[in-house]
Amino acid sequence: MIIGAIEAGGTKFVCGIGNTDGVISERVSIPTTTPEETMAEVVAFFKDKEIEALGVGSFGPVDLDQSSSTYGFITSTPKPHWAQFDLVGELKKHFDVPVGFDTDVNAAALGESLWGAAKGLDSCLYMTVGTGIGVGALAEGKLVHGLTHPEMGHIMVRRHKDDTFAGRCPFHVDCLEGMAAGPAIQDRWGKKGHELEGSPEVWEMEAHYLAQAIANYVLILSPKKVIVGGGVMKQKQLYPLVREKVKEILGGYVQHEQILERMDEYIVAPGLGDNAGLAGAIGLVKTLQT
Repeated sequence: MIIGAIEAGGTKFVCGIGNTDGVISERVSIPTTTPEETMAEVVAFFKDKEIEALGVGSFGPVDLDQSSSTYGFITSTPKPHWAQFDLVGELKKHFDVPVGFDTDVNAAALGESLWGAAKGLDSCLYMTVGTGIGVGALAEGKLVHGLTHPEMGHIMVRRHKDDTFAGRCPFHVDCLEGMAAGPAIQDRWGKKGHELEGSPEVWEMEAHYLAQAIANYVLILSPKKVIVGGGVMKQKQLYPLVREKVKEILGGYVQHEQILERMDEYIVAPGLGDNAGLAGAIGLVKTLQT
């Protein structure tokens, strides 16, 4: 079966061709500009690929309620030009195939559970820290949905004692995303993250925010694996800092060896690397078949 996969991000759309084993045979990256420009390139990529199904993991918020008149829409995003855009509807204009649709982070969580760092587990959490912060979750073998879908990147966090940065989320100002996403790092320190690699105070503060969030997720959802990816996490020194701070915050309350003794196996990088989102989009197609 030839499956089209889309990881629709605020910076770029990654499109690929894969199979039901999650193997990606072809991929392309398309800048996220306007819907008209970006979608024209997306359609052109898939036009001659003879896809039999399409999986889409999208930045959000999105409408996942199939009974809703705006199912498949990107809704209240701050991304210019994309608010209230009918993403699934636009794709269906061009491809008469089944479409699996969810958030990009829920898709990545699914992909990691099928073929990546959480393979064989019925529970995991996927967090991406980049242009924004998004978190998806799998619980008891199912992606977590509810009234809408989880927006765990926008939880409130305690401010670091040395942090005077106001925050930059257009909705909540100093929520997790407003304090710890890539643009917040750049605004706070005046340089992009990759230019600050040798500044330990930058990453200690970043770990302060990320660890609070992860500790809360552990207490609320109790995932069997926490996978953290995204552009900011290319700074590998963040992983040990975050692990140690999560352990400190939990304070021995969660009595499990993964937390107490094997944190380096519990909070990990994506096993699928940069293909987590694409593989997850393929996974969304697999869920249509079950």
